[in-house]
Amino acid sequence: MTDTSTTRTLAIRRAGPGRAWASGALFAARRLLGLAGTMLLASFVVFGALYIAPGSPISFLTQGRSVTPEAIAQLERQYHLDEPFLVQYARWLGGVLTGDFGRSIIFNDPVSNLIGQRTSSTVLLLIVATVFVLLIGLTVGLFAGLKPGFLSESVLTVATAVMAVPGFVAAVVLMLVFSVQLGWFPTFGAGDPGLDALYHTLLPAAALSLASIAFVARLTQSAIRAELRADHVQTALSRGLAYRFVVRRHVVRNAAMPVLTVAGLTVAGLIAGSVVIEQIFQLGGVGQLLVSSVQKKDFPVVQAICLLYVAAFIVLNTLIDLAYSLLDPRVTLGKKAS
Repeated sequence: MTDTSTTRTLAIRRAGPGRAWASGALFAARRLLGLAGTMLLASFVVFGALYIAPGSPISFLTQGRSVTPEAIAQLERQYHLDEPFLVQYARWLGGVLTGDFGRSIIFNDPVSNLIGQRTSSTVLLLIVATVFVLLIGLTVGLFAGLKPGFLSESVLTVATAVMAVPGFVAAVVLMLVFSVQLGWFPTFGAGDPGLDALYHTLLPAAALSLASIAFVARLTQSAIRAELRADHVQTALSRGLAYRFVVRRHVVRNAAMPVLTVAGLTVAGLIAGSVVIEQIFQLGGVGQLLVSSVQKKDFPVVQAICLLYVAAFIVLNTLIDLAYSLLDPRVTLGKKAS
């Protein structure tokens, strides 16, 4: 270590926990400001994108019938469609900040109520799929990385093939095998609240998480084997340190950084994939509501759901950044590891 590096390290140590706390608070504040700016930009894109799409809510409301200009003008005033774009955006953004996403053009109900009625099915699907990805993917990857051999290589070969299977294909295959032929799981529906809802969600969650499980397993295996070949690990083993201690303290801890990043992004990607899975299994969740709202040009519902999906993705990425310092204190907050 150079004299400059030694001096910097001693200065940080003398500063004590106060400087570390201030550094952490400053990093969190920067991330929150970045989160707010990203959300503002995302809200503008989400609101404006629907106005580029062909068609309009008025054409759906009129159902192709001949309507007088006075009736069209009344509908436009009712849904604020006659206002300039920036005025509509400011009105919508102000409502979003207070929890008001507007009223559905089709159902004539508050959008927040429509989403709230369907949130439980989507949240349960994402939670179960996340558990499958982290539990199975990390377990298989750790086993394949720490126990190389024919069995681990065979498992990873299968995982590589599974990664190429789209979610909708996996959903159809699993439904035909486990629902239609074996009858182990129900084919459609979200079930009653409680254990029945969990039972109905297991097969859709498996279809949603199948490719992600294989991806996380492959990544974990590669990260573990790369750390096992590292010089500091080989030196620790040659000095007689226990294998379990070296694996727990050095291998798993260092391999957790890239695995955390990609696993977090993979879990966030489940949000987008849930739209297709909900439609196939008819779970009646937010994703299924999004598909029907797009088909019917129900702009307020589409805007609200898209914004919520984008917000969830951004928040997950922010939490991943904050978790870096907990996994490895050597990583300076707000800076990339060298």
